[in-house]
This record gives sequence, structure tokens and C-alpha cells, in this order.
Amino acid sequence: MTAALTRVSEHRSFGGSVATYRHASEACGGEMRFGVFVPPQAATRKVPVLYYLAGLECTEETFLIKGGAQRVAAELGVMLVAPDTSPRGAGIPGETASWDFGVGAGFYVDATQAPWSSHYRMYSYVTRELPALVAEHLPALTNREGIFGHSMGGHGALICALKQPGRYRSVSAFAPICAPMQVPWGQKAFGGYLGPDQQAWRAWDASELVRTLRQPLPPLLVDQGTQDKFLTEQLRPELFQQACAAAGQPLTLRKQEGYNHGYYFVSTFMEDHLRHHAQALNA
Repeated sequence: MTAALTRVSEHRSFGGSVATYRHASEACGGEMRFGVFVPPQAATRKVPVLYYLAGLECTEETFLIKGGAQRVAAELGVMLVAPDTSPRGAGIPGETASWDFGVGAGFYVDATQAPWSSHYRMYSYVTRELPALVAEHLPALTNREGIFGHSMGGHGALICALKQPGRYRSVSAFAPICAPMQVPWGQKAFGGYLGPDQQAWRAWDASELVRTLRQPLPPLLVDQGTQDKFLTEQLRPELFQQACAAAGQPLTLRKQEGYNHGYYFVSTFMEDHLRHHAQALNA
């Protein structure tokens, strides 16, 4: 039996509804929140579910407010589930000291270093605890799952899929952190959550994981803006592209001329990503 859900808010949207829920989380050792768009088709049947992982400083509301996804998701009959980006209020010293580590920056890993390891277990939360809640309380076809995300959440979507090949029917990302071991954001997060042993970091780096992939994932879609100020220092999509090519993993990397890192970029190409997912989820 999973934890009970408490509905925090609910709003009518494109014939369906957007709601925010809170619950006690075993994985994260405290209260967690997530947002959901339930499409109108769910009034009469269960529907496929697409998980969205947001980026640094975001919450469970960011995607559903800024992503522009509900209209197309309603047309396609796909449920959208968006978890928060970290535990909040754990009381860990320094958890709010910087914007790119701690609160709002869980990096979708299972921390192994104290004191973070008692709360910052976002991989287990996203791949085990949250889907169990969705299965119990919402009209989701849990054998038809997809996953995507933006920036830190793009990293999260890629590693969740790469660590569980065969789990997700569709995968995509907007401006993901593709090689966290080799960029400052990833090095800071991994050092804090996983410790100094960089060999242990490889299990959480998409460009490393794809090299050891035993069975290909479904074709990946990645969009990257050419005017993204984080492109060369923090994101490094070319490293992931090279790793996919070496491993034989199908990847479409689209370079979107003139676009930057924010949600104007994400919302512009959201429909493409939703249709990419729906083609697999509704097959």
C-alpha cells in the first residue's frame, strides 16, 4: 500500500484538469509534491503517462505553468506528471545556500553521502515511489510510460531511461546536461551527493551510461538552442552525440537556431516532443 495523497489544488484545463498533490515520501524522508495534468480521455479509460523532470530552481508547478503542454496532451490523451526537483524542508545545513545544489537541485540521483543520503534520493522517488502512487491513485496505464525533461531534468530523464532499458517507451530532452562528470554543475552536484570517487559518478552520467548500454533505447529526441548561454560550459550535447554514435543508440539532436535556455524555447518545441512520445505511447 502506497502513501495517501492530499490534493493541494485543482483547475480545469483543456477539458481535463491540472492538480497538485502532496504526500509523505519514504524515499525522500519527508513531504514531496508533484503536479499532474489528466486529459479528458481519462474520464472513460486509463491513459498513458509521460513524466516530466524540471531543471534547477524549478518546482512541481513550473512545467505545467510555463511548458504549454496541456492543449496537445489533451488532444493526444496523455497524462503528464511533474515531480518537484528536490526534497524541501529537510533541515540539512546548507541546503538553501546555493541555487545549483541542495533545494531545487536534486539532480535525480540517489545520494550516498551524509547528510544528503537520508533525503536526496530523487532517482528512487522518480522511478519507484512516484509511479507507484500514480498507479494507485490516478487513471494511468502504467505499462505505457515515457519520460522527458529540461536541463537538469533532461539529464534526469536520460539517466532514468538508460539505467532501466525497456522501462520507458519514449524518451526526449530539452537542453540536457549531457555529460555531468565533465561540467561544473555536475561536478559540484556529484561531489556533494556521491562523494569524491569519480568512478561512482559514471553510473549517473548519460554520456557514460550509453557506452555500456546492452540494448538500445527507443530513438531519442534532444533539442538544443544555439544561443543557450550554458551550451559550451555546462551542457555539452556533442559529447552525448558522440557516445550515442559509438554505441549505436538512435539519437536526433536538433540545434534550434537563435533559441536560449528558457521556457520560451521549451514551449516552442513542446508539441514536437509530445507527438514524439504519443507515437510510442499510443501505439
